Amino acid sequence: MNIFTFKTEEDFVQTGANLIASLVQSKPNAVLGLATGSSPIGIYTRLAEMNKKGLVSFSQVSAYNLDEYVGISGDHSQSYKTFMKENLFNHIDIDLQNTHIPNANAEDLEAECKAYDLALEHNGPVDIQILGIGSNGHIGFNEPDDHLYGGTHVLDLLEETLEANARFFASLDEVPKQAITMGVGGIMKARQIILLARGAGKAEAVKAAIQGPITTQCPASLLQCHPNVIVLLDEEAGSLL
Repeated sequence: MNIFTFKTEEDFVQTGANLIASLVQSKPNAVLGLATGSSPIGIYTRLAEMNKKGLVSFSQVSAYNLDEYVGISGDHSQSYKTFMKENLFNHIDIDLQNTHIPNANAEDLEAECKAYDLALEHNGPVDIQILGIGSNGHIGFNEPDDHLYGGTHVLDLLEETLEANARFFASLDEVPKQAITMGVGGIMKARQIILLARGAGKAEAVKAAIQGPITTQCPASLLQCHPNVIVLLDEEAGSLL
């Protein structure tokens, strides 16, 4: 792992954006693995600015998102489809036909999971996979457990994840209890992974992921097995390293 800790939000954002833009500049038809959450928002905003200035084009890029909530429509204000449109896709020259988010409202969710993995297999591997990290060490929605799934799957969200996401909904009761997510095996197939973490609330998870034992109880710790991981942290997230 290559670990970078930044004193300023500007340096954190610009470094992340530069890594993605450099890839797309050298490989215009790159496959990007994208994440939601607060950590990548500034990077997405900077990429949109770079796109408008003509510094990078996403016209040939394909994008695959990690996950989506089960039980809310794609046009719901808190769906990840809406998140990606509002924070990135509507502000860059990407072809929306080349953007992919798991269909969490499919009639057959198991078939949707298999189809998503087949699409990734056919069009991948992902060149850069963006990841956040949950306070319990989850990546995507792969929660701590005695075992983890390799492929895309549906899972029940843990109470701590529901509570962490409740701030985006009117109440805890409105937070979807399930999600469809790429599995750890799918994530690990990416050529390069960029793990983002900001804030003191992520410090314990970051320490466990980077310096702790490799265990399914901290799914992010499996990234220690990947040959090309870049970790971008602010000072608070990296305070325990």
